[in-house]
Amino acid sequence: MRQGRDFIARHGETVFNAARRLQGDAPHTPLTRAGFAQADDMGAALASHLGRGPALDLWSSSAGRALQTLAIVAEHIGLDWHAARADDRLVEIGMGSWGGRYYAEVGPVIDPASGLLIPAPDGETYPQIVARLASWLADTNDDPGDRLIIMHGVSSCVLRGVMTGGPVWPSLGAPAAAGLPQGSLVMIERGVETIVHRGRGHAPA
Repeated sequence: MRQGRDFIARHGETVFNAARRLQGDAPHTPLTRAGFAQADDMGAALASHLGRGPALDLWSSSAGRALQTLAIVAEHIGLDWHAARADDRLVEIGMGSWGGRYYAEVGPVIDPASGLLIPAPDGETYPQIVARLASWLADTNDDPGDRLIIMHGVSSCVLRGVMTGGPVWPSLGAPAAAGLPQGSLVMIERGVETIVHRGRGHAPA
């Protein structure tokens, strides 16, 4: 268990979210105006919680929508976006041939038990997400201080589930915390999660 606190945020709404399209691991789907507003809200909430210029390491998924969200949040708390570290292991679930398709084209895409996305037939599985996130956690477990991690709907749920020791969903074959709307921010400290800000976007994907 890490000594520092982890602030895990879901990026703001994107053009794909607004159109109900599966973006998965798409490298860049831009934020909408609502997405920018959600990022502003997260930044203001974090600034209220930590103040300006906190000792906070910045991490992000390598996807453009997460990096865009981080830029806005970092401005609110007075930290340098250029100091952030982006990691491919923090990206969203890979949706295979479903990537970019509309929800309505694919059919049922939400797992009724967990409320999260059903993996595509040729896409990434939840145990595979756990494996890549566990690799990132192992590599960064000795980070001594607090950190902010901007990522995605599904992958953030899996990371939160792993970090809090959540139970395995039989339908997913992996632990996952409850989905939160876009623009949400939680804090995990020694395995215990607290919601810092609940976003105004869609959930879960």
